[in-house]
Amino acid sequence: MRLASFRGTSGPTYGLVTDQGVIDLGRRLGARYPDLRALIAGHALDEARRFAGEAPDARIDRVDWLHVIPNPDKIVCIGLNYEEHRVETNRDKTEHPAVFLRLAESQVAHGQALLLPPESTQLDYEGEIAVIVGAPGRRIPEARAWEHVFGYAPYNDGSVRDWQRHTVQWTAGKNFARTGGFGPWLVTADEIPPGTVLELTTRLNGAVMQHATTDMLIHSIPRLIAYISTWTTLLPGDVIVSGTPGGVGARRNPPVWMKAGDVVEIEVSRIGVLRNVVAAESR
Repeated sequence: MRLASFRGTSGPTYGLVTDQGVIDLGRRLGARYPDLRALIAGHALDEARRFAGEAPDARIDRVDWLHVIPNPDKIVCIGLNYEEHRVETNRDKTEHPAVFLRLAESQVAHGQALLLPPESTQLDYEGEIAVIVGAPGRRIPEARAWEHVFGYAPYNDGSVRDWQRHTVQWTAGKNFARTGGFGPWLVTADEIPPGTVLELTTRLNGAVMQHATTDMLIHSIPRLIAYISTWTTLLPGDVIVSGTPGGVGARRNPPVWMKAGDVVEIEVSRIGVLRNVVAAESR
């Protein structure tokens, strides 16, 4: 099942995405589940399924998307989680995942513009797969980790590289407003069995820049869930961004930076394509 957040006629809402269009679940279930995060927390997927046969409220090509979970408690990102990317960055192998956090303000939805801030010309793409948490948990064992996955979505962990390199901490370069993409929807885990190998592709202006599969992850999704939940409680609607493959613009010769007018696409097999244009942010 595909689920998404979008802007309806009465404001932000969420819905079930079909080939015919989007069915507004917020209008139907909003009294109990006002947003997608609440639906996930309420374990209400079966209630959402009841409306699958109804006529859509909006055509897909007319939807004003929001990023999939507009109000997550936390967005936990993983760095250096594909060997090709670790090698191209000249980083040492580590026993544990490299972890940083993003803010919701740093994201845009499918179809919205990624903003190149006036403080930099080094906006880079990072195609990734986002894991959306379903069941809450702390100190989750790897053997039980899949039980805590609600779904998956494409993600662009857009990075302002010069600011990322200001210190050994990456926070500033990863959190400029509207530099990352999330969407257009999530696909629920019941349609993607545990351990399914997903294919990840990043295209810039139609050219393939990154390509990998999830069996190439250094730290698997269950390992990430177990590790992260050791130090924080994972909550429904939390987002784990699982890492980018090799081929980032910063490590090309010469470097490839996204510029105003560029189109970047993140495609994940069995899920969909996240597409954003790049625009210069005014001061």
